[in-house]
Amino acid sequence: MDIKHRIAARAAQELRDGDVVNLGIGIPTLVADHLPPGVDVYLHTENGLLGVGPAPEEWAVDPDLVNASKRPVTQTPGCSYFASDQSFAMIRGGHVDVAILGALQVDAQGRVANWSVPGETVLGVGGAMDLLVGARRVIVTMSHITRDGQPKIVQNCSLPLTADRPVDLVITDLAVFRVMETGLVLTELMPGATLEQVRRRTAAQFEVQLA
Repeated sequence: MDIKHRIAARAAQELRDGDVVNLGIGIPTLVADHLPPGVDVYLHTENGLLGVGPAPEEWAVDPDLVNASKRPVTQTPGCSYFASDQSFAMIRGGHVDVAILGALQVDAQGRVANWSVPGETVLGVGGAMDLLVGARRVIVTMSHITRDGQPKIVQNCSLPLTADRPVDLVITDLAVFRVMETGLVLTELMPGATLEQVRRRTAAQFEVQLA
């Protein structure tokens, strides 16, 4: 299993039976392929579908059936379609149990920057701002460092914050952090990772509470 799928599989373990779950762009979309056996969740995409299924085989792609990332998806029995404004009303009304998002940076308080990429055209903050405010639980899935080796978990975000609300959980290729009132708490190392690696590649202060 490659790194992205390993992160997605770990995030899927946090889901509970009956959850309404929104999957963001990137690694979060892979969560649909790793749902635990016996756990039935309702995957939500803000472009208007509740009941998103796993990615289709190439021969089964429906060009009219995509998620918010414009990636082909399948539908589950009993799924619902609705307009984008109704979808955001669901988010803002607190009807999404879990949002799984990607991030460019996470600060020591668990706040996220995930919408503005330096040097690239910005089309808008998108649905992440609403999800960070409206979802009951928020999980971040991301690589621990950037492509040029810079930490993505930092003491203070240098990129614009998406929202002031801290997330609940951060899952990277190296570690799992719970976000407590005191800040980031390292609770789990991913397979093959060491505490020294995490310390070296993290620019934020954090507590360690490994089982």
